[in-house]
Amino acid sequence: MRFSTEGLSLRYPGVDGWALDQVSISVPDGSLYAVLGPNGSGKSTLMKTLLGVLSPERGRAVVDDTPVLDWTRRELARVVGVVSQAETIAFPLTVRELVAMGRYPHMGALRGESSHDKGAIAHALDQCDAGHLTKRDVTTLSGGELQRVRIARALAQEPRALVLDEPTASLDIRHEMAILESLRAWADDGMTVVVVTHGLDQAARFADRMLLLSRGRVAAEGRPEEVLRAETLEEVYGWPIAVEHDSITESMRVTPLRSRDGATQAPPRR
Repeated sequence: MRFSTEGLSLRYPGVDGWALDQVSISVPDGSLYAVLGPNGSGKSTLMKTLLGVLSPERGRAVVDDTPVLDWTRRELARVVGVVSQAETIAFPLTVRELVAMGRYPHMGALRGESSHDKGAIAHALDQCDAGHLTKRDVTTLSGGELQRVRIARALAQEPRALVLDEPTASLDIRHEMAILESLRAWADDGMTVVVVTHGLDQAARFADRMLLLSRGRVAAEGRPEEVLRAETLEEVYGWPIAVEHDSITESMRVTPLRSRDGATQAPPRR
């Protein structure tokens, strides 16, 4: 499944400036694509526009050669699993009940679970190391446990693509790495995975391509070694940064440095 945008521009009512300004990207089928940038750079806005939740003022978002706004919500839910940054669960549910909601786009309102549905739910729980949590009330879960369960719900849809906003937030090292390795494996198996993340090192290690946003604009786009350049990152994040090759992970390593003058802002560029 392919995602792309063409000159995407969007403003929020009552807010000066563009939340997205002429953003054009192309996410290849079966790739892991990371979206990076400081707070307020437009990452979550891009995801919402890519999924048709927000309508751009200019440009368009396209899913598999069809403008996303031409997809019905049910059709899109059958092929794209989404894990948002946060959600409020308003009523008691067991973990299994929450994950089973991922099957709703396929089941309809009246049909009960088939053996295939049950298998998809169990498989998703196992892949996210949440099989032992099935009978727990979701309100009793830790933040990390709930995050894994939410990813399992999206995976239970058996989607062709996953779009995840900060999927490793609240996870410990073990589960963070397990989820990232799973995302990498799913992309290797042909699923398209789009991940919003603040983890520059993790993105460098696992992503095929990445997008770096700054104040709603594309600062850089391409392979990790093309995007993660010290001069680019310093300009975007406003802080001195070192980038080097990590011989252990065989990927780029990004290290924030101490400000040379002890100030809270990076020194002027020369």
